[in-house]
Amino acid sequence: MHTLIVIVHVSVSLALILIILLQTGKGADIGAVFGGGSSQTLFGSSGPTSFLSKLTAVAATVFMITSLFLAYTSGRRPSSSIMEGGAPVQTAPAPPASPKAPGTSTAPPGAAPSAPAQPGTPAAPAK
Repeated sequence: MHTLIVIVHVSVSLALILIILLQTGKGADIGAVFGGGSSQTLFGSSGPTSFLSKLTAVAATVFMITSLFLAYTSGRRPSSSIMEGGAPVQTAPAPPASPKAPGTSTAPPGAAPSAPAQPGTPAAPAK
């Protein structure tokens, strides 16, 4: 039902745009007084004003009704979430934080700190 209303709403919107663009402006009536444009009308001399204005009113009414219906149904629809109804996710506990600060060595206390090896030189053999 909701999809049908959306389709009707979009089609009425496009029809309303086309109907309004087909209508002539109010300034075009002045040209018709002097004989211009009356022979080139599609619906006769007085037809387009009444026919297109009635069609505009009908399309605007349908547009407003579908707009109100879509606004009402969007507010009444229950919100759904992909997180509802699933099993809770079990997370592993975080490991305890290490008390040593960055840049400290792991050598036992009292041992002399070792100098870092220079690039390109082999490391000293372990004792």
